[in-house]
Amino acid sequence: MSQSVDRALSILPLLAQGPAGLGEVADHLGVHKTTAMRLLRALHEHSMVYRQPDQRYRLGARFFSLAWSAAESLDVREIARPHLVGLNEECGHTVHLAVRERSEVLYIDKIESRDPVRMYSRIGLPVAITVAAIAKVLLADLSETGRRELAHKLDYPKYTARSTPDAATFLAELETVREQGWAADFGGHQEVVNCVAAPIRGVDGQVVAAVSVSAPNIVVTEGQLLALLPLVLRTAEAISRDYCGDASVNESEEKDSE
Repeated sequence: MSQSVDRALSILPLLAQGPAGLGEVADHLGVHKTTAMRLLRALHEHSMVYRQPDQRYRLGARFFSLAWSAAESLDVREIARPHLVGLNEECGHTVHLAVRERSEVLYIDKIESRDPVRMYSRIGLPVAITVAAIAKVLLADLSETGRRELAHKLDYPKYTARSTPDAATFLAELETVREQGWAADFGGHQEVVNCVAAPIRGVDGQVVAAVSVSAPNIVVTEGQLLALLPLVLRTAEAISRDYCGDASVNESEEKDSE
């Protein structure tokens, strides 16, 4: 990358923290004010930065327009698909991708188990929100207020003896998921089905989707499923990197190909 381009791009994260004057930009870049001014003018011409009446600079309308367009065009299902296929090939069990839509959690993709004995689920079908591991991963990312408001609105069906019984228990489970970074469901929805799930995060660190592996307990035990957790976590992290367009990943891949 050319030095000028690198310096110009380095201005944007600075301005993301708030407006900055010419001197602050120059100090941040470690350059003379004339160099900083030249870079700011170039960015200003493309509406990537805007000069305020007080002569400080902030991010411009074009920057926000591009960022919004890029976010709108991201399709987590398309990005995740090859990773879901890879996860299924490694473990052989049912793999799900889910997102939260207001107070519901929906499956948006699924790779079927290769085993003849498998769980039933369908893309577009709402998840059993109070018990499913994939739902708890998504809901645990809500604010404390959001979690409490939702928990007290929900019903708590007794699907099995292991189902979450009430709001207090549900909130405690979500707190545990927040702390450990993953969730499990061992017979909470269907007595014969176990599941582990992990979060997929966006650029801001917020959970945008979740991935899970599910299998009947006659195929894998709880312990065997938990042994797959590192693989599920790695898959979720790989999807997160692709979703965020992690530059460090691309650079390492380029070096490997050299």
